[in-house]
Formats: sequence, C-alpha cells, structure tokens
Amino acid sequence: MTGNKNYNFDNFDVTLHPERKSRERVTEKKSVSTHEFPKLNFKEISLSKRGGSKHSNGNGNFTKIAVCAVALVLVVSLIIGLVSCASGKDKTKKKDENNNMSVEEMTLQNAKISAAQYDYDKAIADVKGLEKYATDTELQALVSTWEQEKSTLVEFPHDQITHIFFHSLIWEPDLAFAPDNNKADGYNLVMTTVDEFNAIIQSMYDKNYVMVSMHDICTFDEQGNRIDHQIMLPPDKKAFVLSQDDLNYYHIQDGDGIATKLIIDENGKVINEYKKLDGSVTYGDFDVVPLIDRFVEKHPEFSYKGHKGILALTGYNGVLGYRTDSVYADINDPNLDPDQIQFLEANPDFDYQKEVEEAKKVADKMKENGWEFATHTWGHRTVPDMSMDTLTTDTGKWRAYVEPVVGKTDVMIFPNGSDLTGTGYYDSSIERFNYLYSEGIRIFCPVDSTPYWQQKGDNYFRMSRRNLDGYRMYHNPERCEDLFDPNAVFDKKRPLPVPTMEEVYG
Repeated sequence: MTGNKNYNFDNFDVTLHPERKSRERVTEKKSVSTHEFPKLNFKEISLSKRGGSKHSNGNGNFTKIAVCAVALVLVVSLIIGLVSCASGKDKTKKKDENNNMSVEEMTLQNAKISAAQYDYDKAIADVKGLEKYATDTELQALVSTWEQEKSTLVEFPHDQITHIFFHSLIWEPDLAFAPDNNKADGYNLVMTTVDEFNAIIQSMYDKNYVMVSMHDICTFDEQGNRIDHQIMLPPDKKAFVLSQDDLNYYHIQDGDGIATKLIIDENGKVINEYKKLDGSVTYGDFDVVPLIDRFVEKHPEFSYKGHKGILALTGYNGVLGYRTDSVYADINDPNLDPDQIQFLEANPDFDYQKEVEEAKKVADKMKENGWEFATHTWGHRTVPDMSMDTLTTDTGKWRAYVEPVVGKTDVMIFPNGSDLTGTGYYDSSIERFNYLYSEGIRIFCPVDSTPYWQQKGDNYFRMSRRNLDGYRMYHNPERCEDLFDPNAVFDKKRPLPVPTMEEVYG
C-alpha cells in the first residue's frame, strides 16, 4: 500500500463485521418483498382440577362409607397437591432455562450494564430501589464499589473528541469490486468493507475509545441557547462520535454485495436482510447498526450511557431499506424513476402503508437501542449549491416522508462534503443557515480529515467528520494511525490503486 498525493476528500462512510459465517443467523429463503418473523407466545398452562362424588343413602354402613369417602378425598387432594407442586417446580426450571428473569434480576442486570457504561448514577439509583437493598450486604457492597469507581472519573475535553463516519458496508467485496461493475471505482473510493470495519472498531476498542453522542457534548434549550455537558470517563478512556451516511439501501446498490434492509428478528434484535444474486435471502449482521449492536452487547463499556451513532438519511428511495417515499404509493405516479418502477412491478402486492408502519417499528427499536437520526437532505443535495426554493422544497419532503418514520432531528449531516461557509462562524447573514435554523437544525456536520474540528456558536454546534474508507486508508494512511493500523486493516480484495476523487467524479 502506498501513500500518494494528498487530496482533501471529505464526505463518505462504511461498516464493520465479525466472523462472517457466524453473522448469517437465518438460513436462506426465497426472495420476498417483506418478511415477518413469527412471534412465539409462551402461555402458562395450569392444571385442571376435577371433582365429583356420588352419595349413597344406604343404611347401616353409612358411617363407614362416609369415613372412606372423606379419606379418599384427602388422598386425592394430597396427590393433586403433590402434582401441582412438581408442576410448579417444572415451570420454575423452564423459566430459568428460557432465561426469563424476575423483575428484580432484570433490574440488577441492567444496573450492571449502566455501571459498565459509566452511568453510575442510574446504576446506583436502580439498585438502591430494590426492595431487599436495605438488608442485602452484597448489593450494598456493589453500590460502594460503584461509588468509588465514579469518584475516579474525569471530564473528557470536548475539543479532543474525534468524529468518524462510514457509508453502507460492503459484505461481498467480489461483487462490489467486480471488473464489470461500473460502480466499482466509486465503492473502492468511498466505502468500507465489513472486515475493515470490524478491524477498525476492534482497534479503537483496544485503544480505549468510547462511543458518545453529539448530544452528550451539548444540547439546546427552547430559545436555542447552547448548553454544554460534561462527559465523565475513566482517565485512560477517549471519547469519539460515530455516524453513518445514506442508511437508505438505495436501488442502485442492489446486487452489489451490500445489505438491502434492516429488520427486527424473532429475538427483538435489529439485523440485516441481504438479497443474493440468485434471489434467495439471508439474514444477519452485515452493516454498521447490527455490527455495533452486537459489539456493544459483548463490550458494553464501548458505549457511553448506552449511546451509539447517528444515522444520516435521505428520503428519495425511502429509509432503512423500506420504500417509504410518497411516489411508491402509486405505480402510476409520474415522478417514479425506472428503478422505482422496476421495484413496484416486481412487487405487485406492495402495501405502502404497511411499509411505512414496518419502517417506523424498526426506527423506534433503533432509537430504543441508542441510535439517533440526522437529515442528509431528502435528495442528497449539495446545500450551498441549492437555491433557497429548492432547499425549502427538499426540506419539506424530508419533513413529510422521513420525519414521520424516524422522528424529529436537530442535526444536519451535509451531503457531498459540503458546508455553508468556510471555517468562519455562522451568522445571520448566511441565508441557508437562517432557514435551516428556523427548521430546528442546531448541529451541523461537514467533512474534514483532521482528527478534531469543532465550532461552538452561542446557538449552534459544528463538528467535522473523518471518512474512514478506501480513499483515506490508501492515500492518507498516516491520518488514520491514531485509530488503527491501515496496513493491517486494508482489505486485500480491494483493487489497486484506489482511485482519486478526480478520477472517479471528474
């Protein structure tokens, strides 16, 4: 691998992946337009007690018969009691075998995760809220340990927080980089393979990086005033922000070795759908979101208070692999492009409202898991090059067709490495800033190759991002060395040389 001329490329992103075969968690199925995993309903079965007796009104031996009847009832009752007891024990075992913890056990487990993620206040409050805390010396000792660990935390400087980003990850490099694929050079330039992503994340974990949210740095009150927050970490830890661009799974990427959708599996986890060239479908962890989710499950200390990355979405092909833009509602819509028409013709039973509902379920689960969403404009447009009328229309479409799925956002991640101005401060003389601010945007993210660049205005926050992709690893490997060893990470399936921005886009 060689280092060539230093180009200032600024604008794309990728994903990670552990052992490939272990991530394919669902066997292949024939391609379908939507997939619903069956939900298992576990019902408690109680024993049915039956009883009945016939009385004899005979004379002479009535007392003996009565005594025998009473004895029989007592024996039967004893047997039923023993059976019920055994059944109860069996149910308890099944509960343990199925890992169905009690509320108290679940609270303690979650508290331990909170403590591992440096949220000691929450962990301590949750344990102290347990009914048996006052008399349980083990729980009291655990709280004392956490209080001592909390006392060692130090504030991490905001101006030393780096921000890295990827695009959708390449799961099958042989398809993405195929010689007859006219998008191969673009993929080689701005994308990352799953193996590279996994190696990068593992290296950053080994170097004591901890993933934080931009909202851990600052938030804004109703008047728009910036409120800074302390990020408290152990002295050897370093904070970073993760983002991913274009988590839409565009039609143009079909068949190129990239995942096609995010879904919720039968265990309630967010995973990927991946459609193969032969039309079969497999499910697993093939992109940033599920790979990070699984990594944090294994290493909770990699996430600060459970926070993960921020995902930049356009809207023209829908979001998260779901075709949620309004044009998909009508196959006769004159604004449909050829790829969209082909999709609808291939899926004659497509239900637009159901598609939107399913996308929202996935987005809600992702937010529950610590992910956030940002606007990337509806049409992936270069903001400073747009007329104000075009920007207004584009923003309106994002509000109408993306926001109902993922919720409101105050973050703009600029497409195409653009920004509203140079390194100077934003002010009211910048028309596009005024408009985006009026639409609720408070955090603005351009692209830059430097480890740290941010700007704090009184009423906004600006943070640049580093693209970790083929271009950066090949042309500027020295700019990655604080995070990982590019020579060790670089996927040998990449065609060489990696092209430049000028060679691909002119």
